[in-house]
Amino acid sequence: MSSRAFGVAAGLDPAVASPLATRCAELGYASLWSNDHPGANGLETLAVFAEAAPEIELGVAVIALDRQRPAEIAAKIEELGLDRERLWIGVGSGFSERPLSRMREALPELREALPGVRLALAAMGPKMSALGGASYDGVFTNWMTPDAAVTARERVHAGAAEAGREPPPVLGYVRTAVSSDAADRLTREESFYRDMHDGYRNHFARLGEPLGNVGVAAANREEVQEALQRYEALDVVVVRALASANVEAMTALAEAAAP
Repeated sequence: MSSRAFGVAAGLDPAVASPLATRCAELGYASLWSNDHPGANGLETLAVFAEAAPEIELGVAVIALDRQRPAEIAAKIEELGLDRERLWIGVGSGFSERPLSRMREALPELREALPGVRLALAAMGPKMSALGGASYDGVFTNWMTPDAAVTARERVHAGAAEAGREPPPVLGYVRTAVSSDAADRLTREESFYRDMHDGYRNHFARLGEPLGNVGVAAANREEVQEALQRYEALDVVVVRALASANVEAMTALAEAAAP
């Protein structure tokens, strides 16, 4: 049975992030997540979450290793005083050449720099999913339909079986909007990612879905709950919030999508 988590964009105003974290903990979310991008550090957003909800697990997904080295990630964790035992760190190749080799070769350095931290490999394609299953603590998917999540899970489990280990958990962002303009929000977000780089272009081509159809756009709690339940192939469904960056809108979405 899937657990439910809540995710936001890095750089969310602490005046919004703090009460949101408290409310998400009250609602029973298993963990809180932030992405990471050139304009804002996801670990800094996690530090706000950590203070407001001291018992909940935390994750950042994903940190691109072409922008941050493992030692830099470790230094930031220490600077912010984050508890490594509460942390998931999702990592990806970013715009690196030979991404599969980059992520295979990066793992020993990540283990050395980040002891005690669970490492999730960002994976969309079949080879990266298998690599995550074979050697990482988790696999983090992105922009999946429910059917694609099933396929990703099968690839992760196959990679684990080939390596002779138990399969790690499969986690993933599910972009979610619950509002009168939900379809427009999902379409705008998806259109941005569809042409970001070849990895995303190839991924969306494999999905073969029309624009605005990868994620959840719902009018109310009943609709969003029904849609999220279809992602049962994910061990952790991270509800990636598509909402205005204020307390009212974020909290309303969290309440509608709560487990």
